[in-house]
Amino acid sequence: MTHRLEKLSNILSRTSTAALYLAGIGLVLMTAFVAWQVFGRYVLNRSPSWTEPAAVMLMSWFIFLGAAVGVRENFHLGFDVLLYVLPEGSKAILRTASDVIVAAFGFGMVWYGCQLVSLTWASTLPSLGLPGGFDYLPVVAGGALILLFSLERMVQRFAGVGIDRDLNLEEVPDLNTVQEA
Repeated sequence: MTHRLEKLSNILSRTSTAALYLAGIGLVLMTAFVAWQVFGRYVLNRSPSWTEPAAVMLMSWFIFLGAAVGVRENFHLGFDVLLYVLPEGSKAILRTASDVIVAAFGFGMVWYGCQLVSLTWASTLPSLGLPGGFDYLPVVAGGALILLFSLERMVQRFAGVGIDRDLNLEEVPDLNTVQEA
C-alpha cells in the first residue's frame, strides 16, 4: 500500500510541478500580450483585438492552476490559530475537515464548470475564433486538480504519512537577535 501511495504521490507531484510551470508560462505570455496591446495602441496607433481576451483567458488558467498547486502545498486559506491551542489529536480532524471542504469546493468547480462549458460551447469568442466554452475550461481543470490534491492529502493523512506541517513558534527568529547580527 505504501509503495502505491508513494508512486501516486510522485505522479501528483509531477502534475503539480507541471501545473506550476504552465501557470508561470501563462503569466509571462499574458504580460507579453498586454505589452503588445499597449505597443499597438500607443506606438502603432492600431490596437490588436485578440490581446485582451487572450490575456484574460491566460489569467484564468494561471490563477486556477496556481490555486490547485497551493492546495497541494498546503498554502490555501485556513484557520491556523486554532491549531496552536488545540490538543494534538484534534489537529488532524480539523485539517481533514478543511480538506473535505476544499475537495467539495473542487468538485463544485468541476460540476458547475462543466455545465458552463457545455452551455457556452456553441457560441464563438469573436476575437479569438474559439468556442465560448474555452473561457470556462480553466475552472474545470483547476477544480479537478484541487479535488485530486485534497483527496491525496486525506489519503496520506489516513495512511499515516506525515503531511501536516506545524508552524513551530520556537523556530521563529527573535527580531532583537536578527538586528544584532
